[in-house]
Amino acid sequence: MITKQENNLTVVSNPIVNQSLCTMRDKNTDTQGVRLAARKLTRILLYEATKNLPQKDVEIETPVAKCTTQTINDDITIIISPILRAGLIFTDEAVDILPQATIRHIGMYRDEKTLKPVWYYNKVPMPVKNPDKYYVYITDPMLATGNSLKEAIRLYVSKGIPQKNICCICMISAPTGIQAVFDEFPEIKLIVAAVDSHLNERGYIVPGMGDAGDRIFNT
Repeated sequence: MITKQENNLTVVSNPIVNQSLCTMRDKNTDTQGVRLAARKLTRILLYEATKNLPQKDVEIETPVAKCTTQTINDDITIIISPILRAGLIFTDEAVDILPQATIRHIGMYRDEKTLKPVWYYNKVPMPVKNPDKYYVYITDPMLATGNSLKEAIRLYVSKGIPQKNICCICMISAPTGIQAVFDEFPEIKLIVAAVDSHLNERGYIVPGMGDAGDRIFNT
């Protein structure tokens, strides 16, 4: 796996990532094809994102001998927070990888005139105890303007969760959105599979894949 890191931005690339992106971008790929490609890509991005989880040593006994090995520390709270609706594509894979995680949905849609996010659902509890022990993974396939992602990050930061414990996972991103997110939250981690050229006049990523929610959910 090839990873390109610049500050807290990680761009993940390998043949499976590239093939999945190619499939998702192609306008002739049907909904089933987009979903399957997105799930493959999701799993790879989640493996990269979860490198920041703290581990602990445990003693176990294999069929051959006793040994000391490592596992994820169980003294932490892991939250997977998909931004509805497109972010839901990450959920099944995330639950398989991290069955101990809590799923906290965030509902926003983009006002097509202002390109600003409009809240309609918030399933994040109040308050947060021991915020230093929370590790949050915010998922959204597309990082375009960055407005929705900033709102989601702000929600968790307002509860005292350190920025360094927040990781945002996106498939396709644009320089405008990346810059906007890091301008306000420089310590968060951002994992993406592609950084595209620019945004068009409608705020869509170019070349992108069109509306991710529409293509994933066949609407």
